[in-house]
Amino acid sequence: MSDESKFSTQYFRIVNEPEDHVRDILIDVYMALVKKGYNPVNQMVGYIMSEDPTYITSYNNSRSKIVRINRDEIIEELVRSFVEYHQLDQKGKSE
Repeated sequence: MSDESKFSTQYFRIVNEPEDHVRDILIDVYMALVKKGYNPVNQMVGYIMSEDPTYITSYNNSRSKIVRINRDEIIEELVRSFVEYHQLDQKGKSE
């Protein structure tokens, strides 16, 4: 087996939820965390890293909303938003 075939890139695609659905849930959860006085970034990172729903407030059904989407979908949405925000193209250059 050549070194090239041992380390080929794997492609990953999520097809469960439309991306705007995931985005809407993340926005709702973020806003609920802000409203309840939590640091939303810290809480959401804690949830993503551990998948422990107690990082997310139950206010406004946020906890039940976020557990309906999986971590891969959340991370995909976050990366997509980062790329769009920074207006990066497929070569990593700003458009």
